[in-house]
This record gives sequence, structure tokens and C-alpha cells, in this order.
Amino acid sequence: MATETVAKPRTSARVGVQKFGTFLSGMIMPNIGAFIAWGLITALFIEKGWIPVAALGGFGTDAEGVPNVGIVGPMVTYLLPILIAYTGGRMVYDVRGGVVGAIATMGVIAGTDSPMFIGAMIMGPLGGWTMKKIDAIWDGKIRPGFEMLVNNFSAGIWGAALALGGFYGLSYVVKIFTDGAGNVVQFLVNNGLLPLTSIFIEPAKVLFLNNAINHGVLTPLGIQQSLDQGKSILFLLEANPGPGFGILLAYMFFGRGAAKASAPGAAIIHFLGGIHEIYFPYVLMKPILILAAIGGGMTGIATLAITNSGLVAPAAPGSIIAVLAQTARDSYVGVILAVVLATAVSFLIAAVILRTSKDKGDDDLSAATSRMEAMKGKKSSVSSALVGDRAGAQTGTVLTRPVQNIVFACDAGMGSSAMGASVLRNKIKAAGFPDIKVTNSAIANLNDSYDVVVTHEDLTERAQPRTSSAVHYSVDNFMNSPRYDEIVELVRSSNSETAAAVAPEAAVAPEAAAHGAHAAEPAAAVEGKGVLLRESVILNGTSRDRDAAIDEAGKLLLDRGAVDVSYVHAMHEREESVSTYMGSFLAIPHGTNDAKEHINHSAVSIIRYPEGIDWGGKQVKFVVGVAGINNEHLHILSSIAKIFTNKAQVAQLEEAATVDEVLELFGKVNS
Repeated sequence: MATETVAKPRTSARVGVQKFGTFLSGMIMPNIGAFIAWGLITALFIEKGWIPVAALGGFGTDAEGVPNVGIVGPMVTYLLPILIAYTGGRMVYDVRGGVVGAIATMGVIAGTDSPMFIGAMIMGPLGGWTMKKIDAIWDGKIRPGFEMLVNNFSAGIWGAALALGGFYGLSYVVKIFTDGAGNVVQFLVNNGLLPLTSIFIEPAKVLFLNNAINHGVLTPLGIQQSLDQGKSILFLLEANPGPGFGILLAYMFFGRGAAKASAPGAAIIHFLGGIHEIYFPYVLMKPILILAAIGGGMTGIATLAITNSGLVAPAAPGSIIAVLAQTARDSYVGVILAVVLATAVSFLIAAVILRTSKDKGDDDLSAATSRMEAMKGKKSSVSSALVGDRAGAQTGTVLTRPVQNIVFACDAGMGSSAMGASVLRNKIKAAGFPDIKVTNSAIANLNDSYDVVVTHEDLTERAQPRTSSAVHYSVDNFMNSPRYDEIVELVRSSNSETAAAVAPEAAVAPEAAAHGAHAAEPAAAVEGKGVLLRESVILNGTSRDRDAAIDEAGKLLLDRGAVDVSYVHAMHEREESVSTYMGSFLAIPHGTNDAKEHINHSAVSIIRYPEGIDWGGKQVKFVVGVAGINNEHLHILSSIAKIFTNKAQVAQLEEAATVDEVLELFGKVNS
């Protein structure tokens, strides 16, 4: 069942880097198809490719002696950077931001002969952000009929200005940085030091920092190197599936319990599906296994360096299939050796660790938790990886609608989320609900249109602000989390005939449901009154903000003698911890669990705000104050839930001219 938690602010450097990596991956990952297309064309048609074609590969001259341009060069010079810039600008300021970001990037592209991937990652978001700020200057001040003129010319003028700035300034700065970083990489290669990067890369992967490293640094530098040399070792520093595969193989042979049983399936998903996140929980259960990942990573990189092997383009996801598809023509032996040897070394180290441990993957709780906290650089509640996936659902909302749309979210939207969505989709279909939509997405692309959001426990707090009206489930293992059964049960209950009663009870809990433990006479027996009375319905509220609306709803409960003033204070306290915004213009403020002794009898108040009020960034037109004992209030909440999942009935409420019309919509509230 969903349980309420209060999100704690996370301001660690790790989370900051994680957010930065998510933003970078949000620009790169939607365009991976274009990178793959360029990689395939390059591997096939360049002069050293499998099927050299001068007109396509861009080498040699045509019949008139004019050098062939081909499509390999223009794709990497223009198409890929502009796609990245457009995506980055759109992430900041929708299509308008994307267009301005793309215009601005053309300046840095023309200003140098180097591929401007880093320049695109700067100019795209910068163009979107600055355009957003400029539009805010005259928002609401443009005379009717001139909007299109102002919008088009402002975007064109500012885009041109940014393009000029990129051409004369930023392009040189980025080229200096790119050349410098490339020289550092070459120095590491020449001196045999490149394998040492695994000491940083492998722990970063387990801590979900891989996107900041891979998409922020390695991919742009790898593209530059690939363009110059026809391949790059940098594409395999992070994407090599060998280290994780070796750890999972060790669990298959030397683990025990659930870890041993689930390792074979995880190994297939990791190696063939390219979802590296699948092995992270196995390392977190015994963090010393990070040594196996580092050893395997170093071995793989050393093999690539010795054999002078690499890929022509990024391998995404990090599947052996994607790796081989992007392998340079002269590098198959080296790449395959790098994967095999990385797997072997990782397996041997992990096997020794598991064999010599008293536990074969299920360490003592306190010791394992301490090691994980040291590894992750932050305090942690009792680790769900060690004591079961107990993070559960995290929600500050009341689910007032049947579950129809579930999303799995991760950093890039292609890894663990895709696997988790597939697993849960099959479970929900097996339960008899084939029409429930289960998708996956990058956190950066989430919006507040989902009923249920599933994330890794380390990513939940980043997903919650984007999906505040959804129920959140945190998991530590996307393959076989016990949370999936809870989600299936939520789907079953919310989509049954009794869904409207179940959902409010589950979501208002623990406060509202806990009120049921407070023994008292039924509401109807208190002075002959019911839960919802005519005098507790107001069609035109006078409040202008959230706090005043809570006071207004609380006063109606107070005037009826249902609560004392301390309960109204507790309604504010509850709102400060987690919002009671439900969606569909509805908020249901109520007191905290500790305030139940301040309830005299069950009561509900309903206030309509025709013009709407701001409720923590959401528009609310209906505020329902709730105070309940012995679950008497759940009947009216059931009616409310049914109404607010029906757009036609919500429209009727908005148009209701009398209190009687409102009461009639809620039906037999006091029966």
C-alpha cells in the first residue's frame, strides 16, 4: 500500500552532478538514433569502411575533379550538433527555445572546423533560457494583433545575435577546451594511463553519475577522435558490458538466495539488452564488489589500447549487440577481446570475494549499510538492497482516479526504466488489465500527466517535483521488486467498482485513515448531523491563496463543532509537509495524524473558487476540508473521487448555480 513520506532536501555534490548528467543525457539520448545512423554510414562507406563509396564517404574527387563532400562529414558537422542544440533548447523553453538554440549553434559550427558537440550543449540550452527571459520582459504587454510579429522578430534577432557571439567568441573557447581535453586523453593513451579512468568511471556508474561522464565528456571527445582517426576508444570506457557481466556470473555460481536466483535473468538483460543498471543492486549488496568492476574495466581499456581498437560511434544502450554494430572494421578482435577479458577479470575478482565471504551476497545488515553509505557518500535509511525493497510508494497526493498511465523513469529513459516497464507491463496484463499503459521515460522528460511513477530510490526525489499529482514508488531493483505486486494491487483496486472508495483511503492515509482509530460516535449521531451539510458548501470562496483557503475550509469545520482550532493549525502543518493537491482542480486539505484527537465528529466542507487559486503552482477551483472518525468521511470522499474522475461532472460542478445542485451531484452523502 502507498505510504506517505516527507521528502528531505538533497544538496550533495553527487546529486548536483547527477542532475547535470540527466540534463546532458536529455540532449543526447533522444538523438542516439542519429548517432547510430552516422556510425553505420561511417563504418560502411568511408575510405577504410566495409563498402568504400567516395560519393558517400567523402573521399576522393568526382569526374570533374571536385572533392567529394559525402554525407559523413556534413552529418557530424551540422546535423548532429544542431539536433543536440535544438533538443537542449526545447528542454528549457519548448519549440521556441529549440529554434533559437539551433540558430545560435550555427555560429559556433561555422566558427571552427571541429565538430561542435560541446558548443551545441552550451548554445542550445543558453538560447532557450535567454529567449525565455527576454519573452518574460514583455509578457502580457503586447498589443492584440502584434503577437506574431513580436514573437517572430524577437526570436530571429536574438538567435542571430547569439550566432554572431558563438562565431566570434564561444567557438574558439570550445575548440581550445576540446583540443586540450583531446591532448589529455592522448597523453593518457601514450603513457598507458587510460585504464586508470576505471577507478572513477565504475563507481560513478553505480552512483548514477555515468551520464555526466559519458554524455558530458566521453561522447563529444569520442566523436572528435572518431572523425580524425576513424574510431575512438572513448566510446567503450563506460559502455563495455564486460565488468557488470562478470559480477552477475559470479553471483550465478557463488551467490545465494534471491541474488543467485535472479542473477541469470539479470545477466541476459545486462549483456544483450544493454541495461547496465541491472547489476547496480548486486554491487550495493556487497560494495566491495566495486573492485571487480574496476578490475574488469581496467582490463577492457588496456586491451583496447594495446590492440588499438575502438568504435566508430557511441554504443547506446551498452549491449554487446550495439557494441559490435558500432565496432570499427579493423577492431573486432580487439573489441571482442576487451569484452571477454573484462568479463573474465571481473568474474574472477567477484568470485574470490563471494567465495571468501561468510555470506554469498547477503551481508550483515548494519555492516553492509555502513559500507554502502561510505560508497555513496551520504547517509541512508536502512538499505532496501539489504533488508528488502522497503522504500515502497512515496506519495503526497490522493489518487482520485483509476490508474491508467504508469511510467518508469531513470536518468536516460533507456536503461533500467525500459526493463522495469516491460516486467510490470506483463504483470498487469496477467492480472487482467491489458489496457493499462506502462511506459518508460527520462526524468528530464517527465510531466504531470501520470497516475503512477516508478523510480530507483536514489532518483525519486528528482522525479517527484515533475509529477506532483502522481503516486510514486521507489524501488532498488527494476527486475523483481516486490513493489510491482503492490502496484498491480493498486491497479486492481482503483479500477474495480470500489475504486473510488479505495483510492482516497489509501492516499489520504496515514492521516485520514488513522482518524478511524479515534473512537467516537458516528457523525449522524452527533446532534443528528451528517458528514456534509448545506451550510458547509460555499459556491464562491473569498480566499486568494492556498493558506487562506485552508483557513476558510477549516473555519467551516470549526463552525460546525466538528473540530477545534488546533485541527485547523494541523491542516496547515500537513500542507507544509506534503501537498494535498489532487489534480482536476481539486485539493483536499486535512490534519496530520497527530491531530486526530482534535476531531469531535466527522465533517466535510466544500468551497468553490470560480476563478481558481494558486496551490503550490497548481490551479485549484475546489477545496474540500476533511475531518474523519471511524472512516465515516470516506463515503463522501468516494463521491468526490468519482466526480473528479469524470470531466462532465467536474464541468457541472463548475457551472452549478445552487448548493442543492452540488449536493445532488454527490448523491446520498449522509446515508
